[in-house]
Amino acid sequence: MPPAPPLIDRHTHLEGSLDPRWVRAEARRRGLLLPPSLEALWSGQAQSFDGFIEAFLFGAALLDSREAVREAVLGAARRTLAAGGSGFDLWTSPHFLVVHRGQVSLGDFWLGVEEGLAGAEALGLHACLVVDAVNHFGPKHGHAVLDLLLPDLPAFVRGFSTGGLEGCPFRDWAPVFDRARAAGLRIAAHAGENGPGENVREAILDGGVSRIVHGIRADDTTWELLAERGIAVDVCPSSNRALAADVDPHPLPRMLRAGVRCALGTDDPGVIPCDLATEARAARRMGLDEPAMAGLRRHGAEDAWCLLD
Repeated sequence: MPPAPPLIDRHTHLEGSLDPRWVRAEARRRGLLLPPSLEALWSGQAQSFDGFIEAFLFGAALLDSREAVREAVLGAARRTLAAGGSGFDLWTSPHFLVVHRGQVSLGDFWLGVEEGLAGAEALGLHACLVVDAVNHFGPKHGHAVLDLLLPDLPAFVRGFSTGGLEGCPFRDWAPVFDRARAAGLRIAAHAGENGPGENVREAILDGGVSRIVHGIRADDTTWELLAERGIAVDVCPSSNRALAADVDPHPLPRMLRAGVRCALGTDDPGVIPCDLATEARAARRMGLDEPAMAGLRRHGAEDAWCLLD
């Protein structure tokens, strides 16, 4: 039998990958109180998207130095390795940290990432970065992100995406996506997570994205479109259970039956505790058999940006 493909965490956020032990220690050192929403998520309680954002931003605010950024990358690496993974595609929002919050310089941010990725490589892991712009800040913000990053973009940045609240139509983001694509970046979008399923179709047809994150609110017709075009979809069961509890049962089995190229990711495992192993167990609890699980792993490797030459 051929060897199993590498096990890849296809979607994890740098700002959401901090080790909770490090977050607690930093909070104590700085005299900060942990937000109740973060404590609730750590204990496995579902939260509203606003509550999640509060918890996510608390950790993001701690990334105010080269050392802290390095620790965030290493946190993702250690978690991946401990779960038997071989690599990860790491999402991050540098413009938010560098400009919007003004808490770290771009130079220190890149150095921290570079050192963290070097540490991941020393552990035998593959990794790359995907820059995430905030959808509800609008296309003007997207262009500002590219203005900041494109003049001296590190080679480890492989993609550009939108995240946050799905408040701005993806057709309005098309010029930003075109500009990022022209700079050699692959394009993804968080869609059909906290917004309607129609956003997934719009992101593909009007935004021209080649990868969808979540997509769980899409309908059968859209899944057929995803399958027909071979669009990769990153699915994060623990995150979906916490932040999209109304989507029940989880559509992953139906997506796979429709031929969608789904793969597993952890999303924000430092906020919503999980790893690749817990996500695989969650998928099995949905009734997936071994061929379906093997398909998730195969898609995870074949469509991973961290494995690109």
